[in-house]
Amino acid sequence: MTWVLISVVAAAFQTLRFMLQKMLAMGTLSAGGATLARFLYSAPFVVVLATGYIWWNGQGYPDVGALFLPYALSGALAQILATWCVVALFAERNFAVGITFKKTEVVQTALAGFVVLGDRISLGGLVAILLGLVGVLVLSDMKNVGGRGWRRFMNKGAGLGLLSGALFAVSAVGYRGATLEVVSDDTLMRSLASMVVVTSSQALGLSLWVIWKEPGQMAKVLGSWRKSIWMGIASMGGSLGWFTAFALMNAAYVFAVGQVEVIFSIAASVLVFKERLTRRESAGIALISASVLSLVLLL
Repeated sequence: MTWVLISVVAAAFQTLRFMLQKMLAMGTLSAGGATLARFLYSAPFVVVLATGYIWWNGQGYPDVGALFLPYALSGALAQILATWCVVALFAERNFAVGITFKKTEVVQTALAGFVVLGDRISLGGLVAILLGLVGVLVLSDMKNVGGRGWRRFMNKGAGLGLLSGALFAVSAVGYRGATLEVVSDDTLMRSLASMVVVTSSQALGLSLWVIWKEPGQMAKVLGSWRKSIWMGIASMGGSLGWFTAFALMNAAYVFAVGQVEVIFSIAASVLVFKERLTRRESAGIALISASVLSLVLLL
């Protein structure tokens, strides 16, 4: 169950990265600038790590299949668009509902993985995934959401959340597809080879976009290097974990285990910001923990 441990570590790195990204977004950087910093300061570390690993192994860059670039680039674009959808949620009154719909990414990943890659989910695995989804729904605070009944779900926030979940699902399946297209028996090599292409294309594409759409923001991104460099390292750690896990296991299962990120976020809230844990949050944590444990025992 190596992929389970790797997924948990990746979720921990991702929680740290989101905390650092939020701090940057609350400062001098715009949402676009903070998103760019996440990729721009991660790509160099990925390239250096991949180059060092190739040199240490004494092998060249591995051969890739014909579908490698389509998988890698579609996953890279989907991740950028999904991130923007989540950023847009912050401006919506119905943020809680939107985030709830965003968390359907696990179920959507299972569907996308079956359609695109033929990945199948066992009945026990599906039950474990749905258990985790229930846990996330329990954790979603719906009390401050306007509207009654189903009206509270029919809003722009819900649409953005659902779209972000779909895009994250496309991204995960694309990344898994890319790692499977790398001709190598070395799982780490397959992960690094995919990461180099993905992170480099994201850094280049977003840099051009920010220069075009937000004049002056690039200078601020470059000027934030003392803080952004740590986000880049955390981002690299998270990406390496996700890509490696995707190379080993069905993306839906990886995302299901990755829901422990919600628990890590609550832990950070309690330990760092000294907030109290509610009964609802305790119940949600228990359900997500049961989901992850079920996957470990079933697979």
